[in-house]
Amino acid sequence: MISLAGKAALITGGSRGIGAAAVKLFAQAGADVVFSYNSAKEAAKQVEQEAAKHGTRVEAFKADVGKHDDNRKLVEHTIKRLGRLDILVPNAGVWNLEDLPIEKMSEKQWDDMIRVNLKSVYSVIHFGVPHMIKQKSGKIIPISSTAGQRGESLHTHYGASKGGIISLTKGLATELARHGILVNSVAPGWVATDMSNPVLDSKAGQKMAASVIALGRAATPEEIAGPMLFLASDLSNFMTGEILNVNGGSVLCG
Repeated sequence: MISLAGKAALITGGSRGIGAAAVKLFAQAGADVVFSYNSAKEAAKQVEQEAAKHGTRVEAFKADVGKHDDNRKLVEHTIKRLGRLDILVPNAGVWNLEDLPIEKMSEKQWDDMIRVNLKSVYSVIHFGVPHMIKQKSGKIIPISSTAGQRGESLHTHYGASKGGIISLTKGLATELARHGILVNSVAPGWVATDMSNPVLDSKAGQKMAASVIALGRAATPEEIAGPMLFLASDLSNFMTGEILNVNGGSVLCG
């Protein structure tokens, strides 16, 4: 029922986890996709090959999305290869396993988190929006987190970066509505990815998931990509400024 046929999408951080699942699902729905990766070249090639099986154009592009100039090149490459930009998914992000009390958090640790998780979102949107304004249409889907809604003790820099994405989403939704550009965020909770599996696979992590998440388990990347596909489709054409919570009932907010 959901079709992205004829649409051009750019997804950051598409070589693994939620991003990789989104690349494959968007391609399956008919979209041409460019996605970024930073260091995982082999994983990016595999995602590229798997997603291209659906018959659309799928290309990986190496970029450090925490760098402004890399995002300029990424967007320019997307326009050159796909001809337009209909869907922009700022997904790339990092999270640290190590608990980090605020008094022990270094300036570099803070700056690195904000650079990758928040600056990258602003940056790729900064370069993508002019093309959407010319088209008088577009969908922007930044990926935030439940941590941005409730905070994250001992990972406060992560929670702050994701809370910034939520605020950015709401501000851009009203700013860009007159151009026909819709901005909605997906806020996942715990997801079984390479980034979080070290925690989830431990006994303490399994106990946490069973007690904190109403559905009793973490999401799969595909279960986050599905709502992302919905927001990218015509089924969400009267939604903007929304934070779509996909967390198995772990954080209930409206």
